[in-house]
Amino acid sequence: CDAFLGGAGSSDATIKVWDIVKQYCTHNFRGSSGVVGVVAFHPDTSCPRVLSAASDCKIRVWDLQSGACSATLDGHYSAVTALRFACDGRTLLSAGRDSVVLLWELEAGVVRKTVPVYEPLEDLVVLPEEGDQSALGVQGKGIHFVTAGSKGTLRVWDAANARCVFTAPPPEAGSPGDDAAAAAASAGPGDGAERTIVQAHLVPALGQIAAVTSDHNIILHALGGLTVAKQFVGYNDEVLDVKFLGKTDSHVAVATNSAQIKIFQLDSSHCQLLHGHRDMVLALDVSRRGTMLASSSKDRTVRVWSMEEASGHVRCVAVATGHAHAVGAVAWSRLKDGFLVSGSQDCTLKLWDLPKGLSPSGTATTALTCRFTEKAHDKDVNSVAVSPNDRLVASGSQDHTVRLWAVAAKKKKEEEGGGLRGPVAVLRGHRRGVCSVRLWGLHDFACLKTFEGHDASVLKVVFVARGTQLLTSGSDGLVKLWTIKTNECVRTLDAHDGKVWGLHGSRDDERVLTGGSDACIVLWKDVTQEEQEEERKKEEEQLLKRQELSNLLHEKKYLKALRLAISLDQPHTTLTVIQAILDETGGREDLEATIAKLRQDQKESLLKFAVTWNTNSRSCHEAHAVLTTLFRHVSPGDLLRFANVQPAVEALLPYSALVTERHFQRMGRLLQAAMFVDYTWRSMRLVSDFKSTDAMEVDGVDAARPSFSEDSGSESELSEEDEEKEQPCSTSEE
Repeated sequence: CDAFLGGAGSSDATIKVWDIVKQYCTHNFRGSSGVVGVVAFHPDTSCPRVLSAASDCKIRVWDLQSGACSATLDGHYSAVTALRFACDGRTLLSAGRDSVVLLWELEAGVVRKTVPVYEPLEDLVVLPEEGDQSALGVQGKGIHFVTAGSKGTLRVWDAANARCVFTAPPPEAGSPGDDAAAAAASAGPGDGAERTIVQAHLVPALGQIAAVTSDHNIILHALGGLTVAKQFVGYNDEVLDVKFLGKTDSHVAVATNSAQIKIFQLDSSHCQLLHGHRDMVLALDVSRRGTMLASSSKDRTVRVWSMEEASGHVRCVAVATGHAHAVGAVAWSRLKDGFLVSGSQDCTLKLWDLPKGLSPSGTATTALTCRFTEKAHDKDVNSVAVSPNDRLVASGSQDHTVRLWAVAAKKKKEEEGGGLRGPVAVLRGHRRGVCSVRLWGLHDFACLKTFEGHDASVLKVVFVARGTQLLTSGSDGLVKLWTIKTNECVRTLDAHDGKVWGLHGSRDDERVLTGGSDACIVLWKDVTQEEQEEERKKEEEQLLKRQELSNLLHEKKYLKALRLAISLDQPHTTLTVIQAILDETGGREDLEATIAKLRQDQKESLLKFAVTWNTNSRSCHEAHAVLTTLFRHVSPGDLLRFANVQPAVEALLPYSALVTERHFQRMGRLLQAAMFVDYTWRSMRLVSDFKSTDAMEVDGVDAARPSFSEDSGSESELSEEDEEKEQPCSTSEE
């Protein structure tokens, strides 16, 4: 209908029509019985109508002009899941879970044709009449449609004769261009799991049909043969194991809580689904060359997959059967691709010979031969590993022991001897709920180091950095990097919300894969060298800027010095520059002129620094000078556009109310103290002057006093004591 209208059916048995542009409800149709599951607009805009189907199995036609139900189509006996119009606009196709497709003459409201499809349907797509559709079995004109349902396969039908003319290759093909025979060989016998397609839509611009499966995958099928053009995985569920795949680690193999293995192409995120296992896949391992993959499953089998280098297509080339219970661990030989080792819940280890010539280009699936079987543990075998020289096999079990087995090589190719000997050693020490990692020496089988740091069980351990470091993942959702020499954890990676089951490193030790129960797959990159180089460059740049700042201060180029100090993000250096400006004659005016020429981002940084300075009595004066200048020369509108203005104001308010008042009181006390010093000095000066004046007055009186005696001759008769008393007066007179 109108491109600006949208319809929505609801569980309250109503259909609402919305104006998408103006965002309001234009119609609200009531009258359906049950949940409305399908809504479709009529393609004829001259007579706007909307069709709906509810859980009462009836189709209703609603007139947008009158707002009433104009017709009710009753023909299905189960829920209607899809409504589509033919190219002529007069024929309606309806599909339901009653396994039929009805062709309606819409104007008359009658069923013109009934096409039985023999599967409950979830959706259908009407093929366009233009273009060559001969690859889909379409011959001549007429209505042809594609059905999608519980069988998980797209099928093309001719409405005229109610016959299926084409069936898409099964999803086990996994790649465009595979035929059904190759797909069946790849799938293996007994893989009859059905994958329901819940939605299907035609994408005319791409010439493809997009199908959504019940396990949240989106598959794009090309119209020319309905082959898989691209796949997208919408939800991984719980990730149990992850591995790099390909000679250049260009792909990622993922085992999830399902029977399918997902192969992701890293550069395009294209996903290939590998079908073959009939139960949950538990473990994966990659061959030495990286082009072959081994998988073990709850279906008690081990499968070998091979990747075609040119196309990246992966196909099952071998199957190993023989375990009595679920196979929880599998490992490739490391020196040569000569054998596989598998561990199972039946407490046994099996060694499988790998024949040469396993190629992804063929169609046959080889049955692997078991060279040796050994009851290895008293409980389930959880993990197995092969030494780099292929001479030892290590197995870990729920009985809390690690056992080492010697691999006996066959003397001749046609000889059936050889296998596992031992155990040559039994390593004990782990307790229930293993939360530590132990490093063992193979010369005396003694524990060399213990790495402790996880708060929960350790689930995976790999060597990285040429064997000098360890990566561990645990149930606590953490990935830890350990240096073996120092026995220290140098880095903890926290990116998962649940158990980290999968952990694998690339060949060049540059990347690491992790996968966990939170359905997340995380690709990590080693950036140690980049960080060191970046840190070195920063240090050099900081050193050059500090030297330049020192030169600018010496030359009294304060504007450039202030800008450089702010760019260094060093509040103390910026404070030093401002203090140098204020110490100059006319420093306040120079500071205002300097701040006025700064950019807005520099003013924001200066405001942030001033907030910090204001908290210290030693720098509060410079802070107030900066704040005064900013508030005086920056308009309120510009201040509001500062990124940190709100936290700055919130930090300034307490100090403005309390600390600034305290600074003011402190200045008052200093002023009073200075005045008291001045008063004391003046008082001391007045006392000194008074004493000096008093002495002068006494000396003047003695000099003016006359001398009385009985005769002039008696002067010589004065005693020596009197002479001594008169001596000061004589001196004063002099």
